[in-house]
Amino acid sequence: MKIAIIGQQDFGKAVLEAFLARGDEVAGIFCAPEKPGARPDPLRAAAEGKALRVFQFGSLRAKEAHDALAGLAADIGIMAYVLQFAPDSLVKIPRLGTIQYHPSLLPRYRGPSSINWPIIRGDTRTGLTIFRPTGGLDEGPVVLQKECDIGPDETIGDVYFNKLFPMGVQAMLEAADLVCAGRQKELVQDESRASYEGWCRDAEARILWNQHVDFIYNLIRGCNPAPGAWTTLAGRKVQIFDARKHPARRFADVAGKVGEVSAVTDASFRVTAQGGAIEVLRARGEDGRKASGGDYARAAGLTPGTLLGS
Repeated sequence: MKIAIIGQQDFGKAVLEAFLARGDEVAGIFCAPEKPGARPDPLRAAAEGKALRVFQFGSLRAKEAHDALAGLAADIGIMAYVLQFAPDSLVKIPRLGTIQYHPSLLPRYRGPSSINWPIIRGDTRTGLTIFRPTGGLDEGPVVLQKECDIGPDETIGDVYFNKLFPMGVQAMLEAADLVCAGRQKELVQDESRASYEGWCRDAEARILWNQHVDFIYNLIRGCNPAPGAWTTLAGRKVQIFDARKHPARRFADVAGKVGEVSAVTDASFRVTAQGGAIEVLRARGEDGRKASGGDYARAAGLTPGTLLGS
């Protein structure tokens, strides 16, 4: 098949390489322009390394973007990690239209941080959807879905890189084959089950120690490695990455006040929350360096009784 890829970053690069590896013709690549001083986009660099045509438009709404895509005479458009808005007029240009990857089980978790939120919410399953993009945000008909478990201790890094990333690359190939063979079944999304979640950014990643230990642990997992759950020490930001949850069996087993450091060891430190404690295994202070929980505690002078989050 003859394809046009709209995407960016490592996922877009992996999708490009997967189509090329099996002999498909890639007519051209569209990726967003890099910000000044940023490293070359991996998809753009890979495409240029293979002497493929690369287009970078500030907006996919532009007439120039439409003309460029029309000039490729592609059979199908492949959207692989796209943050630019692609209008309906653009995605309908390829002969068989366009398909898009989204890392959730649509219509649940529409929006840009769809991997973070299922983990933060404590879900035990997630997945990916290949769908037909429309003018609405992640609202088009579903072509293909794949599911996977979310382990009780898995982070967003675990779920994405070990599951949704490789599954997504293969699902894009499978969905493209279905569409090009005319064998796809396109299912309209059930709006009664739909949910939209906005960005999971710094404001959403703040730890409130008076919340239950289960919720705090899920927040840490759902923000590891990005954007990084955080708290404060004497007004200075502290990001928490790897951690363990220690639920208390009885109220009497909860040591100290919420937000209070209850123990410091060579490898970690513990912070009290509602219903238990969080053991911090890796943290980062304002110096920007990640360190073991124990090393951070010693450098920051943490001792039992130190209060975080105030």
